[in-house]
Amino acid sequence: MAETVPHPNRIAAISLDESTVLARGPQVEQERGAALRDLVVDSHFRPIRAIELGHSGPWSLDLAVVDGRLAIGLRDHHGRDAGGIGLGLARFRRTVREYFAICDSYFKAVRKASAQELETLDMARRGIHDRGARHLLEALDGKVELDHDTARRLFTLVCVLHIRA
Repeated sequence: MAETVPHPNRIAAISLDESTVLARGPQVEQERGAALRDLVVDSHFRPIRAIELGHSGPWSLDLAVVDGRLAIGLRDHHGRDAGGIGLGLARFRRTVREYFAICDSYFKAVRKASAQELETLDMARRGIHDRGARHLLEALDGKVELDHDTARRLFTLVCVLHIRA
């Protein structure tokens, strides 16, 4: 029986620079864990410059915030440095702030709100999350080809990296 070859345009591993994250609650930990798992299980990620330089995936990513910028370090399937991508975070600040606010409202409402109220808050949360994914897709245009679901999960991790005590 033939062994299946993993798709090269995907994320095989991802790590966050934990030194930039000072405090996280259980809900954030759950979201972080789900995003990390989902990215490894199902993602489409094709870094254009790294491929032009002869690297191939699946890719390992190291995410960090450095001097107010999102730094995405890339390693190819051999574990070799495949360069990096830097994005200014200013374009994400408002969406991240709105996302945190709606998530906070949602988690507080879980204990006392009606099903209708929770559904309304969840729809708003998903809408803001989708907007963050679109911002990320725009910011990575010409640098990385990725699908909406991958952008959504990466936006979750961008949010996690914004958390301060």
